[in-house]
Amino acid sequence: MPDVPDVPPAPTTAPATGGRPGPFRAAVIGTGAIVTGAHLPALAARAPEVELVAAVDVDPARLEAFAEEVVRHPGLGPVTGWTDFDAMLAAERPDLVLIGTPPVFHREQTLAALAAGAWVWCEKPLCLSLAEFDEIAAAEREGGPHASVVAQHRHGSGTVHARALLESGELGAPRVAHCQTTWYRTEEYYAVPWRGRWASEGGGPTMGHGIHQNDLLLHLLGDWTEIRAMAGRLRHDVETEDVSTALVRFANGAVATVVNSVLSPDEVSRIRIDCDDATVELTHLYGHTNADWRYTPRPGVEPRRVERWRTPERDVPSSHTEQLAGILAAMRAGVRPPGSGHDARRTLEFTAALYKAAFTGRPVRPGDIGPDDPYHRAMHGDAPGWAPGVPPAGAAPT
Repeated sequence: MPDVPDVPPAPTTAPATGGRPGPFRAAVIGTGAIVTGAHLPALAARAPEVELVAAVDVDPARLEAFAEEVVRHPGLGPVTGWTDFDAMLAAERPDLVLIGTPPVFHREQTLAALAAGAWVWCEKPLCLSLAEFDEIAAAEREGGPHASVVAQHRHGSGTVHARALLESGELGAPRVAHCQTTWYRTEEYYAVPWRGRWASEGGGPTMGHGIHQNDLLLHLLGDWTEIRAMAGRLRHDVETEDVSTALVRFANGAVATVVNSVLSPDEVSRIRIDCDDATVELTHLYGHTNADWRYTPRPGVEPRRVERWRTPERDVPSSHTEQLAGILAAMRAGVRPPGSGHDARRTLEFTAALYKAAFTGRPVRPGDIGPDDPYHRAMHGDAPGWAPGVPPAGAAPT
């Protein structure tokens, strides 16, 4: 890995990228497991449409290991390693920055990349609060660059097929739904200093684990209108919750339960939607294929109709690769990419509303959390017993 060149700081402003044909120069920041395991295969699958030119990490040894890993992927590498993000932006001028660092850095790195004229694709969560999201949105420009968040479960043939059936009314009106992210995390998992802390992770399983299935539920059912919730810190020695549950009403009239947990030895990710004419169910863990979707008709449904529900013959798994294809297409067209804008904010607002409903004991509706609301600034909302340094209500002073 070469030494970091002596270059000027990244510019604070840059013209919008706009539509362009590519190929695109990409850079990654963070070289951990999520980048090597998910982003590298996605980039390799889209080569030569996109070229990985640079990687950033504070640890030179990790950069060396990452550079060796890159060349194992056909079509990628070699890459230039950097320990300074701003210096990389100024020297390499990437078109796309992929962010795989801990959540506490996402806002700052996203804003820096946008200011340098680069589009951003960031691991969840894009940022730690609605206030940070709105700051990022204000830095975007019509035609690009835009910032999007990884939402790979929306992508893949099974999801596309299910959403089309639901939106067309083919399954009948949705009535009851269940969204479940019940995973298991050990004490060793939370020994990593930034995990389980509001300031560095933004929340517990509601924010960091269940957000994928919650996002997929909203993708399938549309806008939510009311949420009531509970949360608990039942086992782990953390600031955040380790379990939450919610009751949700949707604009289409459907009602849903949502469960997020890191206390569940039998790990599963599941969405079930009961419609008038059928139940559609997805059961998986960290990713799904067509085989993970099941359709159960009500008694009396004609077999010819059930045949139309069968998942497509072409099986495209949910993946970073599929979402990246949509982002590159948006860059070419100069339009907003998937996983950004209203859809991304709706999921983050849902998360903030779940925390507010759980910590206040009151229902929350879209739009209730405005700029003056403490839950706009942080997911803990300065709630007694939850916010750092705020004792439970009624606790004796120490």
